[in-house]
Amino acid sequence: SSQLSSLPLQILLYVNGVYYIFYFLATLAMIIYKSQVFSYPDDFLAPDLAVLFLMAILEVPRLYLGFKGNLTEAEAPLGLSLGLTVGSLVLCVYLLLWQTYVLWADVLLNAVLLSAYGLESGLKVMAIAAFVS
Repeated sequence: SSQLSSLPLQILLYVNGVYYIFYFLATLAMIIYKSQVFSYPDDFLAPDLAVLFLMAILEVPRLYLGFKGNLTEAEAPLGLSLGLTVGSLVLCVYLLLWQTYVLWADVLLNAVLLSAYGLESGLKVMAIAAFVS
């Protein structure tokens, strides 16, 4: 039997997991910094933090299903992971464009994460296509 799982996808999922830990901590530190240095409206601090924590909650099953789907060559978990990637992508765009204050470091961190999501999504689609055929 031939092996259909994708090594580049597996590596990218691992790298995304490590990068997301850095991303979460850096973004949390920047939100705290912005709330102390700038006149951060209290009504907007909670939604920005809620989006960051919701994104972290989505990241765990997204990565788990991606790992599981790729290693077991099952399209269902990989498809679910792809769906969660879309949700994470929307939250990432929120933090890039619509949070109260956006620093250049926010732009850099989010650009790297969006690029990784795009590359990962392409690899997931190719892996699902290989599993189905």
